[in-house]
Amino acid sequence: MLSLFRPAPAAPSVPADRIDAHYGRLRWQVFIGIFVGYAGFYLVRNNFALAMPAILKAHPEFTKTQLGWAMTGLLTAYGLSKFFMGSVSDRSNPRWFMATGLLLSSAMTFSFGVVPGLYGSLVVIIALQSINGWCNGMGWPPCGKTMVHWWSTKERGRIVAVWNCAHNVGGALIAVFATWAVARFSDWGATFWFNAVVAAAVAVLIALLLRDTPQSCGLPPIERFKDDFPPGYSAAHERTFTFKEIFLGYVLNNRFLWCIAIANAFVYFVRFGVVNWIPTYLQTAKGFNFKDSGLAWTAFELAGIPGTILCGWLSDKVFKARRAPATILFMALTLVGLIVYSLNGRGPLWIDVASLIAIGFFIYGPIMMIGLHALDLVPKKAAGTAAGFTGLFGYFFGSAPSGAGVGWIAEHFGWSGVFATMVVCCVLTMGFSALTLGHRSESNSALK
Repeated sequence: MLSLFRPAPAAPSVPADRIDAHYGRLRWQVFIGIFVGYAGFYLVRNNFALAMPAILKAHPEFTKTQLGWAMTGLLTAYGLSKFFMGSVSDRSNPRWFMATGLLLSSAMTFSFGVVPGLYGSLVVIIALQSINGWCNGMGWPPCGKTMVHWWSTKERGRIVAVWNCAHNVGGALIAVFATWAVARFSDWGATFWFNAVVAAAVAVLIALLLRDTPQSCGLPPIERFKDDFPPGYSAAHERTFTFKEIFLGYVLNNRFLWCIAIANAFVYFVRFGVVNWIPTYLQTAKGFNFKDSGLAWTAFELAGIPGTILCGWLSDKVFKARRAPATILFMALTLVGLIVYSLNGRGPLWIDVASLIAIGFFIYGPIMMIGLHALDLVPKKAAGTAAGFTGLFGYFFGSAPSGAGVGWIAEHFGWSGVFATMVVCCVLTMGFSALTLGHRSESNSALK
């Protein structure tokens, strides 16, 4: 099976008169594969957060903090996997690597919906959620690797912005599918098993659509095809780097990468501190039902689609390929929405939904910007590792504490303490992003 993960060898060259048509068709095919595929990973990632109110009701022996550890386990494992499996993805065929990760994550999620005995042990819950997180971490790196191989520097901002909407499509559909399945089957376990079945079907689609590099399909490298060469590009960028070369040569000594990685930790705490606790906050603190909280969840995720695209456009057109200004602007507006959300208290649901729409609209732009910035900072053969490095900080130091950490803060300092913590994280995200204002994404079309 390990042989499936090996990069695909170069194929015989496509005739020159067919290169344009072949490239165009395969880029659409590959994009559909990574877009639908990554959305599929979201169908089997945050199911536990969505089902937590039902779990607390069915198993009153657990507290919010205890179950929060399951989310912390998942997100910690996800962050570690995104880093370590990211380095593996740089030396793997994304077609099989990504499909395998989604199938394994689907299997873990399915078990939570059909094996009631799992809920007899908190240790088992945390362990299986952690395994799910590790498998789910195999989604982003092969997508990043695929995009830098099939799209050149000057067009990458737009394609990454559009692809990043897969976060929101999958994040919204998890609630849509779960709400429908729970109502249809009168079983809160359908939050897990129904989404898992859909995600497994998506894994098959990934295997059918995704391809490795253009060279593996008989096409020239994207830099030559688009006449768009990044600074310092040479034939050496087309070979597979060793782990040592990637870590020591392009990651650990890159100060800009460290800055955006730290910023990523704070922005992810805000993102998951909001979305993972929407059902619990709205149902336990404000008395709303599962349907209403699911609506709010869906609105939050869908709002990120136009927000992400707008952020990418501003970065390319207004800020001239500078990523930090767009990140700072959108985080400042996220802060405004967060303050309104926190001050609504026992106020009407529509204000909560409007606030969540605003937060969702603005927060996904910075998340996309940081991921894009990481891809810009390294050669394409190190893209998975760079994405994994920022992801490690985002999930290990940001998302993971938003599980048990938010539960602990809510129980000891109330929801006002939770919101105050997220406000501080917004400010710190802007501060560390500002340290990268000197970097600009560039390309050199004169390089041959």
